[in-house]
Amino acid sequence: MVRDDNLIQVKSYAFAVRVVRLYQYLSTEKKEYTLSRQLLRSGTSIGANVEEGIGGQSRADFFSKLAIAYKESRETAYWLRLLKDTDYLSESEFNSIYPEALELCRLLGAVQKTAKGTGKKELRL
Repeated sequence: MVRDDNLIQVKSYAFAVRVVRLYQYLSTEKKEYTLSRQLLRSGTSIGANVEEGIGGQSRADFFSKLAIAYKESRETAYWLRLLKDTDYLSESEFNSIYPEALELCRLLGAVQKTAKGTGKKELRL
């Protein structure tokens, strides 16, 4: 269940929807399958790991899933840059989604630091 006040949960889900739509565009219109699959995998994994972290059975599980979500957000940013630099994404297409990937990186990084500092699993994401 998505809580409206859980910023990372909401943003990571909305980002996953955008990544799925971008994958559909890249595979249908650009006939690009390899890089776009990598983007699809990492971009949708961010939210999935956030969800797993929220439902984690322990603090260690929570921290582990957030760390994975952070790494997946960085990987997603990489694939977006590569798609732009190989001309599969135009500058405007790239600029419409890349800032969201960076925002998720920043948010997840900040939550990790805060969570480790507080030692609380029930941290408001």
